[in-house]
Amino acid sequence: MTLPLQDSILIVDFGSQVTQLIARRVREAGVYSEIAPFNSAAEAFERMKPKGIILSGGPSSVMWEDSPRAPQAFFDAGIPILGICYGQQTMMQQMGGQVEGGESGEFGRAFIEVKKRCALFDGLWSVGERHQVWMSHGDKVTSLAPGFEAVAVSEGAPFAMTANEEKRFYATQFHPEVVHTPDGAKLIANFARHVCGLKGDWTMAEFRATKIAEIREQVGDGKVICGLSGGVDSAVAAVLIHEAIGDQLTCVFVDHGLMRAGEAEQVVSLFRGSYNIPLVHVNAETLFMKGLEGVTDPEAKRKFIGKTFIDVFEDEAKKIGGAAFLAQGTLYPDVIESVSFTGGPSVTIKSHHNVGGLPERMNMKLVEPLRELFKDEVRELGRELGLPDVFVGRHPFPGPGLAIRIPGEVSKERCDILRKADLIYLEEIRNAGLYDAIWQAFAVLLPVRTVGVMGDHRTYDSVCALRAVTSTDGMTADIYPFDAAFLSRVATRIINEVKGINRVVYDYTSKPPGTIEWE
Repeated sequence: MTLPLQDSILIVDFGSQVTQLIARRVREAGVYSEIAPFNSAAEAFERMKPKGIILSGGPSSVMWEDSPRAPQAFFDAGIPILGICYGQQTMMQQMGGQVEGGESGEFGRAFIEVKKRCALFDGLWSVGERHQVWMSHGDKVTSLAPGFEAVAVSEGAPFAMTANEEKRFYATQFHPEVVHTPDGAKLIANFARHVCGLKGDWTMAEFRATKIAEIREQVGDGKVICGLSGGVDSAVAAVLIHEAIGDQLTCVFVDHGLMRAGEAEQVVSLFRGSYNIPLVHVNAETLFMKGLEGVTDPEAKRKFIGKTFIDVFEDEAKKIGGAAFLAQGTLYPDVIESVSFTGGPSVTIKSHHNVGGLPERMNMKLVEPLRELFKDEVRELGRELGLPDVFVGRHPFPGPGLAIRIPGEVSKERCDILRKADLIYLEEIRNAGLYDAIWQAFAVLLPVRTVGVMGDHRTYDSVCALRAVTSTDGMTADIYPFDAAFLSRVATRIINEVKGINRVVYDYTSKPPGTIEWE
């Protein structure tokens, strides 16, 4: 990777559910950032040569014998460090302070009082002011390491913020990365721009130019094939690669019959018509539907779809011949989750990702130009590349498509029923002018049948669930608060226009970090 990493921030991950938000806040300040698990942070430091380090929060206690630590060499590197929650605690303990556990912690909204000036506050906070923050800690610092002083306090944390101005080390017991700390993003920006002295000029145009040069250097005069899923990620990756190497790229679109209404046709039209990118369109609906017969376990569905996608893709790659590289739309959250030191749910979550993995027998090298970007940054890059907004702004839809929106057995008949209901739902969302206000909306065909009365007849048909959430990057999500009139209108249309559905419900479940929905 040849991005200007000397103008970057390294974030050391101790397992916090919101570590990715730290990276987001740094990038929002116009500074490039990367996350590395604590046990590979030293290697990342050598590779990146960053101008600053942020130590994340985490679920461990520094009083545990085997709890994670920051590489000791970081504290001797002569660059600024910001510790957050657990990051503050391990910084204090590793540098000679003390941390103790208490009978009660401090969780949720709190208020800190600024006691002393420090560089982290410049232009933002003044002595004597009180500010809302978000606390989430059981342990707390009870004795500061040499050279540190308390610059802000809260009712439950006498060292809510600490600073060693000489070393440019700062630490907060609260979480500045979450929206519940209103000035938190500004604090992180102050650290990156003011304390670390970075310009804040990392832009998507710069990323585009740099990445095009990287692709050309990596590929040379070789051929690349790209598996299109129909989603934004693989489409943006393909257009970027095509801009770099032209007709050395061939895209393969495996149409498994599990996409939304009209999406397959849109992909073919976009790539063949608008961009004139060489495209192989494989209609494999019959193959996928036959293989899904009798399969009800969601993970078994994912694995079958991923494997079959690979098999079909590989057959087409052999027909193309001579390709040494495979392009994928891997994103930064995929990379982070795949190396989570806590294990977590990432193996299950990512079992379907893109083409489901790269078999050794294919003997191809990966080209993953988006692996440093978050989802909304991919959309920004798509707009930078000139992709139509109706495509770039499309709600995310996972690779297995309708198969995981149909709990239980999947069939062409059930897919067609769901496609019609889903189309009506999205049409009404667009008609109401709400599509761009919602991060993701979709219909689900539940494996439940209910008795209903329609006119003078009794029916025994399926239940359709509707879901809509707001989010920035998909890491957390909250329900979209439709009014009753909207939901009534959608339900009436679905029941009247879609044969096979006689009841519609709305899903009021929020999505905290790390959870899976409707799978």
